[in-house]
Amino acid sequence: MDRLENPVSFPDRFIVHEHDVIVVGAGGAGLRAAIEASGAGVTVGVICKSLLGKAHTVMAEGGMAAAMGHVDDRDNWEVHFADTMRGGQYLNNPIMAEHHAKESPQRVRELEGWGAVFDRTKDGKILQRNFGGHRYPRLAHVGDRTGLELIRTLQDHGIHQGMEVFMEMTVVSLLKTSGRISGVIGYDRERGRMHVWKAKAVILATGGIGKAFRITSNSWEGTGDGHSLAYHAGAELMDMEFVQFHPTGMVWPPSVRGILVTEGVRGEGGVLRNSEGKRFMFDEVPEAYRNQVATSEEEGWRYVCGDKEANRPPELLTRDHVARCINREIKAGRGSPHGGVYLDIAWIKEKIPDASGHIKRKLPSMYHQFKQLAGVDITQERMEVGPTTHYVMGGVAVDGTTQQSCVPGLFAAGEVTAGLHGANRLGGNSLSDLIVFGKLAGEHAAKFAKANKAVEVDAAEVNATTAEIEKAFDRPNGENPFAIQSDLQNAMQDLVGIVRTHNEMELALTKISEFKRRYHKVGITGHREYNPGWHTAIDLHCMLTVSESITRCAMERKESRGAQFREDFPQKSAECGTFNLLTKKSADGSMQVVRRPIVPMPAHLQAIIDRMK
Repeated sequence: MDRLENPVSFPDRFIVHEHDVIVVGAGGAGLRAAIEASGAGVTVGVICKSLLGKAHTVMAEGGMAAAMGHVDDRDNWEVHFADTMRGGQYLNNPIMAEHHAKESPQRVRELEGWGAVFDRTKDGKILQRNFGGHRYPRLAHVGDRTGLELIRTLQDHGIHQGMEVFMEMTVVSLLKTSGRISGVIGYDRERGRMHVWKAKAVILATGGIGKAFRITSNSWEGTGDGHSLAYHAGAELMDMEFVQFHPTGMVWPPSVRGILVTEGVRGEGGVLRNSEGKRFMFDEVPEAYRNQVATSEEEGWRYVCGDKEANRPPELLTRDHVARCINREIKAGRGSPHGGVYLDIAWIKEKIPDASGHIKRKLPSMYHQFKQLAGVDITQERMEVGPTTHYVMGGVAVDGTTQQSCVPGLFAAGEVTAGLHGANRLGGNSLSDLIVFGKLAGEHAAKFAKANKAVEVDAAEVNATTAEIEKAFDRPNGENPFAIQSDLQNAMQDLVGIVRTHNEMELALTKISEFKRRYHKVGITGHREYNPGWHTAIDLHCMLTVSESITRCAMERKESRGAQFREDFPQKSAECGTFNLLTKKSADGSMQVVRRPIVPMPAHLQAIIDRMK
């Protein structure tokens, strides 16, 4: 990194680092961005909130969507593009959807070249499986441990590229000088020491916001850090109303409630039944998918077995639809004893002689997860599952190619960004999203770093940020941060969940305002070392920001579309299909929601959509 002639000196309490590019987050997007930037010849630092390799990417089990055509040669990037746009209800950024569909196969082959061991077809090609919303079998996978294999591959390859890794660190603020990114400030979670990372460019790859809700598949790290960092630095958030509730999270026992049950279970033949034993997903099929969905159990089974003439089973419709159908059964009193429905893959023993061995080979993680955590043998028994907060389609608004936000020098990739998925993400698109856009973010952040000289960080900003996060220690008898977090999660789950109404969301905003007042009175006992109360207090700032953004955007979008279902506006609105919602920080510090026209569809892409319809 270029050295400044008169660098600002910091007191000894600050540990200072200098890099050309800093990547915040070490999941699939962050590692792929770091690999690309390092390969471009710039110095790279990677900051991860947990341990390297312990990223939420490992929870993406089912596979990585890429139109390789290995199982069904009718598949190609144009079909993948059309499926992604339709799944996103055409609020997607078409430029991002085109990049994603075209480049995913190349990224899969690249991972294979770096050592990823994908499942194979009989003739040695990478095997691909069915998944919800995808017209053809498209998910390259490693059993039901695809995310784990992806992280292992990127970590093993990336660690030799020269990047410097900082583990168990929390970034609390982005630093700007003269409107441009100059670095980040954070602390190490073990000892509480403050760190300043100077950089020409910063890439956010921090994942999602699931911990803002009571029931979530997300790990403890998913507190919306990147969303909040970007927003408070002046970047725009987009599509924050669209929160995906994965249809199948574990329901019982309570200690594992919300943990993901991969869509791969349904892709391999698992069916959903209510307490009456009825396969209820046949009851309600959206008009847009009617000619692609099986009308009988037998036809659905033929599709699972690879019959190209058969239509998909209704359990493989888009996640928002399946989650709402499950929610309907539970509310109607037809749910399982512990508040879910039944997911049954044991039934395939009627079709396959060695069904038990087949399930253990195809879904090893699911078998062991239920056996060890719930005492259920999925080869013989039904699972109890229900919707769990899983993914946010909304995030930092970025350029469709460069992945740069409206703040110069600030880039983003992965779940922390908006644009690719529109109103709803198709299963499997997340892993290919990480790799495609992680690569692009790393490439363009490196170009930015090479084209721009370093700017010095603002020492006053560093000192003010540090003083702010230390205030809680001055109030040992203040508000309990864990209590505020729990109250916020309950409010978001109950009032801004799968089914929304204006009155309930208005109440949620009132509660969020109260939680903010309580947050400013939060108190911490003890000292800075090993202090989970302090960590939670800092996370609360992020969770409150994203919760308010989700709620305000959901109120502004007066329609039901994709992952947003408004009971008071149950239909799509033609007007609402013409804009995305942006969340911006006003000069007075308040949150502003504005409409932005959707990115126009280029003619060559519109022709694909018209043909696929």
